[in-house]
Amino acid sequence: MTIAPQRTFTHAPVSFRHLLRLSDCIGLFEHAEHTRPRREHGYCVDDVARGLVVAAREPRPSVELTALATTYLKFVLDAQGTGGGFRNRRSVDGSWTDEPSVEDCWGRALWGLGTALSRATGLADSRALGAFTAGAQLRSPWHRSMAFAGLGAAELLIVSPLHVPARALLRDAAVLIAGRRPALTIAPTTLPGWRWPEPRLRYANAALAETLIAAGSLLGVWKWLTDGLGMLAWLLETETAAGHLSMTPAHGWALGEPRPAFDQQPIEVAALADACSRAFDVTADPRWRAAVLLCADWFEGANDAGATLRDPVSGGGCDGLHESGRNENQGAESTIALISTLQQAQRIGPAGP
Repeated sequence: MTIAPQRTFTHAPVSFRHLLRLSDCIGLFEHAEHTRPRREHGYCVDDVARGLVVAAREPRPSVELTALATTYLKFVLDAQGTGGGFRNRRSVDGSWTDEPSVEDCWGRALWGLGTALSRATGLADSRALGAFTAGAQLRSPWHRSMAFAGLGAAELLIVSPLHVPARALLRDAAVLIAGRRPALTIAPTTLPGWRWPEPRLRYANAALAETLIAAGSLLGVWKWLTDGLGMLAWLLETETAAGHLSMTPAHGWALGEPRPAFDQQPIEVAALADACSRAFDVTADPRWRAAVLLCADWFEGANDAGATLRDPVSGGGCDGLHESGRNENQGAESTIALISTLQQAQRIGPAGP
């Protein structure tokens, strides 16, 4: 794997201005028209849990951000049903409109709770731990739901390495992902075939590889670690063109389909930045650091359309990349993806040790 960006941008500092604009005393509005929150569409746990992740891992949070993280945590806790699953949809009047499940919202809720328990001392209370433990007893048949939950378990294991439900959840997430993945027997410097556990790339793809890397490193399973790194290297090679990222579009991608393809989503870049950051932490290989910086560059215009997706005025992230440019709306998912990517780029730094 060779990552040689043609140019590296000066990355902006992390800004929570637009995230604060999209939030109120209940939670985080899912959609925006340009920068205006579309309150009529309500809230979802998917986005609030993502917001909790980035708020909790900010190393020096402001008073405003700490209060926001507390609001997000309460939202996630309120979403949990008596059986441990999580609701996802909430209307602007505060009522829930769906039933608890083990879909992506469950996985992301556990990711948010695990991150809060690991990284935000003021949020690490007994109710959050109890909610995580109850949710961690469940299992989902879906790769991404389990991957998101597994990443939450990995967060908790950093501070509570003997937490039995978290260890079991991370193990089972890795087993599900690795069980359907083809053997990684070819060096990841070329693209000779399909090396992924699904017939096509879908969404938040790098989270699958990151879960294997986390499980391998935290649970001491060498095969999961090496296979996760191999998957991530293949994905990065597949999604790199001419020195910049060329991401899998919203409708997915499989071998034989044309590239570049659009609508490219910021969530893909954020998932890749998270996974490459973890790979760097585990291996100290500077190629992974370079990949994280490529992710930040994507938001600054190093992409297939040459469009900047970071709004320097609002602090928000634009909702997608089209062949003709960017989607001007700045919803929660895209803004959090921008924040998350810049957090990783800032943390990992431009130069190696």
